[in-house]
Amino acid sequence: MNNRANVRLPPEVNRALFVRNLPFKITPEEMYDIFGKYGAIRQIRVGNATDTKGTAFVIYEDIFDAKTAYEHLQGFNIMGRYLIVLYYQPNKVTKKMNLAKKEEELKELKTRYGISDDD
Repeated sequence: MNNRANVRLPPEVNRALFVRNLPFKITPEEMYDIFGKYGAIRQIRVGNATDTKGTAFVIYEDIFDAKTAYEHLQGFNIMGRYLIVLYYQPNKVTKKMNLAKKEEELKELKTRYGISDDD
């Protein structure tokens, strides 16, 4: 019998998976059918905006179930598309957003004080 308490997982492993390259017409029900095979799911959010189509977040109740799904569904073919499954890393997204925000603030300050990039 394996003892999960003693298993050390890599730091990027977490309960939330970010899935890319999904068919645009996939339904949440189909997502539950596919991802639910690997464990109890807390939530699935399928992207439906223009810039999020073909993506989804799948959040498992248990980190080991997320790891199993990650390992089994990477490159899985659904309706002729091969899935890209990543562990969701919020700090990477936040860093990008913070950088964009800082660049915007810098631009505003340059405009306010009449500083051009050629100076």
